[in-house]
Amino acid sequence: MAEFPSSDLASAIAQFNQQDFYACHDTLEAIWVEAPTDEKKFYQGLLQVAVAYYHLGNSNWRGAVVLLGEGRFRLLAYAPSYAGIDVGQLRQDTEVLFNDLQAIAPEQIDTLVAELASQQRPYPQIHWI
Repeated sequence: MAEFPSSDLASAIAQFNQQDFYACHDTLEAIWVEAPTDEKKFYQGLLQVAVAYYHLGNSNWRGAVVLLGEGRFRLLAYAPSYAGIDVGQLRQDTEVLFNDLQAIAPEQIDTLVAELASQQRPYPQIHWI
């Protein structure tokens, strides 16, 4: 991994933090395809978290739970930081949302989505170190 993140990774993080999760997915997928083998799981984990938030925004409880679970697991090997990203904080934020999703019935997801949309409870952000 290079000491400084690529401009593509910086773009993906900006898209994530602007809640443009579909575009973030596309950007991360392009990075993931070209990444060396030892970095693929890192990008796959970020991609899965972004897609989970995309599913959440579409009230897809199952898609959000499955991908948050897989993404947080893949990122575990890269905590506390990797590629200039605070992976530990992202995992912690993802864990809270994952647990909250598991604590509600799928038909209650719209309440959680409304809280996120109103900024009453903001979407997690990816932080640079």
